[in-house]
Amino acid sequence: MTGPDVLVLGGGSGGYATAFRAAQLGLTVTLVEQDKVGGTCLHRGCIPTKALLHAAEVADTIAHASAVGIKATMVGVDLDAVHGYKDGIVDRLYKGLHGLVRSHRIELVQGVGRYVGGTSVEVGGRTITGTSLVLATGSQVQSIPGLDIGGRILTSDEALTYPTLPERVVVLGGGVIGVEFASIWRSLGAEVAVIEALPRLVAAEDEWSSKQLTRAFRKRGIDVRTGTRFARATQDENTVTVTTEAGDVLEADVLLVAVGRGPRTGATGFADNGIELDERGFVAVDDRLRTSVSGVYAVGDIVRGPQLAHRGFQHGLFVADEIAGSHPTLVADHNIPRVVYCNPEVASVGLTEAQAREQYSDISTTVYDLAGNGKSQILGTAGGVKLIRVTDGPVVGVHIVGERVGESIGEAQLVVNWEAFPDEVAALVHAHPTQGEAFGEAHLALAGRPLHAHG
Repeated sequence: MTGPDVLVLGGGSGGYATAFRAAQLGLTVTLVEQDKVGGTCLHRGCIPTKALLHAAEVADTIAHASAVGIKATMVGVDLDAVHGYKDGIVDRLYKGLHGLVRSHRIELVQGVGRYVGGTSVEVGGRTITGTSLVLATGSQVQSIPGLDIGGRILTSDEALTYPTLPERVVVLGGGVIGVEFASIWRSLGAEVAVIEALPRLVAAEDEWSSKQLTRAFRKRGIDVRTGTRFARATQDENTVTVTTEAGDVLEADVLLVAVGRGPRTGATGFADNGIELDERGFVAVDDRLRTSVSGVYAVGDIVRGPQLAHRGFQHGLFVADEIAGSHPTLVADHNIPRVVYCNPEVASVGLTEAQAREQYSDISTTVYDLAGNGKSQILGTAGGVKLIRVTDGPVVGVHIVGERVGESIGEAQLVVNWEAFPDEVAALVHAHPTQGEAFGEAHLALAGRPLHAHG
């Protein structure tokens, strides 16, 4: 029997996007997945965490209801029901995704696949060889050497299904995962401390965004300890005790280890059979996502760069089109929108100010404060819109902080990707009253003709 045109190892965001697009293009496809199609994003990442964040938003709404004249009291959290709500969303999306696999006539092979060279994968004693092979094995949680996960010491995987609501939490790591869980637990009533070794939270974002988030977290009562290095943790039946290198001791019900995710490439057979990996285990690829082995591509979280589901989707679409000979446009990491879904949200696309100063000789920036935006006043959110442009040139970076601002990043990515000038965006009409107006006002200010107060 001849093999498929496209063999995909991994059914997460990048893998199933590759499979769906290749099938749409008339190619035969085999998809190998050891667990459930949907990968980390659907089952242990994007979707379940955002469901919990929505539950947390509802709790915040109740807590602040009196500020808008509504008498409401939160009598407690039914954590089993919260998990049921979360799991119901995941289950419905999974069933829909599984249906799409069938409707696209994709062969789904369940089992642990191992790369054995060329364009071949072995799974359950069967060797499958595709004309092209796409590696999409995704990422996995990381820990700190010597810190054993278990009991009251959790990763995000365990935190998603933790059976009780902790009253005290220490979060080790102030990146995306850490601040999102810190936000969830604080909204549900826990005392939360975040320990981050780097000088600021969400260090990959613009420094202005980090400062805005830190200020908001501290206002919410979250103990933010940046520039603080972890030393050790011990636990007993009731408590986990965390000690920093400075000798500070924090006691909590749980410790969440959120120090990032690494590529799932260690036990895949990649390195043993000619796939080049970098020093951190990411698959080395060229700009067209081709690996060191002819006919083999890599997509998503195993490729160094931002670990985002929508980046994986785009990689998958790109590779399927590339295999089909369509010569698609390259996927540029810095032009992919990013959103941190804590409260307040942090959204961005393009370059940070530091990156822009390294790349261009002359830039200019502006910040429009959400205090001047009517809808933000209604929502009771603080934050702002920061724009970065090449002086006398296009906008190259957009950074937004505030409640629900992730919904505004779609327009921002068009501005950055289409290399729009501030004057061009300022000429567009934004509906009133919306938070989108703040985006338009920021461009008016950057174009030198501000309408309302800004600064």
